[in-house]
This record gives sequence, structure tokens and C-alpha cells, in this order.
Amino acid sequence: MKYATIHAHQGEFAVRLMCRVLKVSPSGYYAWRSRTPSHQAQARAALDARVRAEFDARKGRAGAPRLARHLSVGRRQVAESMRRQGLRAKAARKFKATTNSNHSLPVAQNLLQQNFTAAGPNQVWVGDITYIGTDEGWLYLAVVLDLFSRKVVGWSMSDRMTATLVCDALKMALFRRKRPRGVIMHTDRGSQYCSREHRDLLDANGLVASMSAKGNCYDNAAMESWNHSLKVEAIHGERLATRKQAKDLVFEYIEVDYNRNRLHSTLGYISPEQFERAHAA
Repeated sequence: MKYATIHAHQGEFAVRLMCRVLKVSPSGYYAWRSRTPSHQAQARAALDARVRAEFDARKGRAGAPRLARHLSVGRRQVAESMRRQGLRAKAARKFKATTNSNHSLPVAQNLLQQNFTAAGPNQVWVGDITYIGTDEGWLYLAVVLDLFSRKVVGWSMSDRMTATLVCDALKMALFRRKRPRGVIMHTDRGSQYCSREHRDLLDANGLVASMSAKGNCYDNAAMESWNHSLKVEAIHGERLATRKQAKDLVFEYIEVDYNRNRLHSTLGYISPEQFERAHAA
């Protein structure tokens, strides 16, 4: 341990001085340094390098469980390597609600009743609005998620939280999924989702509206979980000067990382796109 301390600080202090302070001989230190590392030490160093490379490739978004899956290594080994290197996945923060349910617009009944499963694609979609802070002001993001695969099938961004924002996200989902009919579209009771514009879009495409109870975030827990993942894995800790920077970051997270590569615990630790391909095969 003393030799390792000397080695770690040899660029800051003279070796002989540190040897004298730590009461070891310089010859002993140099003999220690010249030794070939043990096979165990070499294996540990190789694993640390792999874990660090994968951690960096995932932009610090993945913890030990997901890194272990990517590397095909035991979770405990990865966790120990992360501790040795001081690596920690991006941490959670609390975020406030964005939508306003204090209005007199028509609301739909709750068809899900907190059942967030679907037997196939395009049976149940869930949607929500979240926000991202930038130096220019808020950027609002509307997302549509397919409950079957947890894939983001539609999204839209704007500096205003309007009915057009949620309608644009739904239009993307309809286009990408080739306009399926009979899909349950579950959201909260925000005025954007209760608007005439959104209700007309649902009716025109044969979709069925479903809404959470007033003020009950658990009624849309799958969507809340996705919002949480976005904030923790992509937004928290980032200084975003412009809304364009935020848009680029969100696009990269959804289309490059989340849908294609992020291992999802609900799906057995494969990505949403891998899950859909496996189902279609």
C-alpha cells in the first residue's frame, strides 16, 4: 500500500523523500515497481478498462446492471470495478408536474386502471408532456410510448406547451405505426390532451381516449418512469445554453440511445427495438 501511494504521487514529490516519510527503502520501492503484476491484478485492470470504456460510451447513463448485460460480465464484478474507479451512473432528481388539469374540458374515463401491459404492439399507447430547462427558457417535450415494447413511437418539442405540441407527437406515432385503429391512447387530464384539437385527432383516426384520475401520477406510471429516465440519463448535470442544444440532446437520447440500445428491465434487458424484432420474427 505504501509503494502504491508513492507511485501515485511520484510526479508531485521526490521518491526518496516519500520513502523516508513512509519509512520504506527506495530500493524496495523500485523492486516493487519492476515486478510483473499478478494474473489477478492484470485481469482486474483489463475489466476496469472495459467497464470504463462502456461507461463512457453510455455517457454515464448506465449503472452496474445494464453495464453487466452489455459486457456479459457478472453484475457484482462490474459493481466492484465501478467502486474502484469511482464511477456512478447519473443520479435522480425530483421534477415538478407540467400539465394543468384544472379546467372544464371533457375528460375520458380511465381504461387502464394502472394495468401497464399490452399483449402486442399498437394496442395501448401512453403520452405525457415534460420539460427541459435551457438558458433561453423552457423546452417542452411531448412523447407517445407503446406499452408493449416501451418504444417511443412519437415525440414533439416546442417552446410552448400547447395542444399542437401533443397533436404533433401523436401524428408522428400514427405515421410511424402506419395508422393503426382501435389503439387506446392514455394520458393525464392536462388541458392539451382534453382540447378539441386532440380529441378530434383521436376520433379521426379511430383511437380510444383514456385518462388518469385527477392528480394521480400512478395512473400513468409507465410514462412517468420514461420521463424520469430521460431526466436522469440525459438531462441532469447538463448545462444547455439554447433550446437547439436541448433538442439535439433529446433526439440523440430517443432515436439513438433509448429505442435502439438502452436495455430495458421490463423487457428482459433488451432494447425496445430488439424486443419488437423478436416479437415479429
